[in-house]
This record gives sequence, C-alpha cells and structure tokens, in this order.
Amino acid sequence: MPKLTTLKPRLSKMAPRLSTARQVRDTKYSADAQVRSWYKSARWQALRLTVLERDLYTCRQTGVLLTGKHPAPNSPVVDHVIPHKGDERLFWDIGNLQSVSKAYHDSDKRKMELGRLAERPTKQSKRLRKRLA
Repeated sequence: MPKLTTLKPRLSKMAPRLSTARQVRDTKYSADAQVRSWYKSARWQALRLTVLERDLYTCRQTGVLLTGKHPAPNSPVVDHVIPHKGDERLFWDIGNLQSVSKAYHDSDKRKMELGRLAERPTKQSKRLRKRLA
C-alpha cells in the first residue's frame, strides 16, 4: 500500500485587513497624527510646566494637590478648557489650559466631552469663549 503524503497549503497567509483604532490614529498619514505630535514637542512641555506652576500644582476643578506620578490619580494633567479639536490657536492658548488631576480628567472631564453629562459652562469657559469670539 502506498504511503500518504501531505499536501502543501495552496493559500498563503494573508495579513489582517482590519486595523485597530489605535493603529489608524497613529499612522503618519492620519490628520490626527499631526495634532498628537504637538503633545511631544518641547514647546508643549514648556507650556505645560508654565500652566502647572501658574496653578500651583492644584486641580482647578477639585482642589486636589497634584503631587503624584503617572498613573496615580493625583498626578497632574494639563487640560484644554474648550476642546481644541485640531485648532492650533486653541491648542496653544495658555488661557484655554488648566491643571487638573488625572482622576478628574479621566472620569468627569471625559464624560463631559463624550456628552454623557450635561456640561455646565464654567466662568472660565464663558470668558474664554467671549474672548475668542
């Protein structure tokens, strides 16, 4: 009786056609990639430090002292009062920046930006909107 031989596969392995959201976001051809690169610049790091010093390393929303290191809930995050959505003028405007805690930024602020909470305009955001108009 003859021996059975295995056949070689006739189809090659294909690369996955679907990408994750992060892969799409981080491609160099994405419009968002340009904006994300601003956060890595020396100019942003200097502006971030200026805002933290101006606010005395205190969360403007909760009053928590920002003394932790990432990923601690009390680590400092510099947040845009009005989301910039790629607008360079809003991104670099020091009046549109505030110091907040990571805990606030990742929960309450995120919910507001996603529209889950009715955002109540603060005095600061009202003044900023008037100034930019």
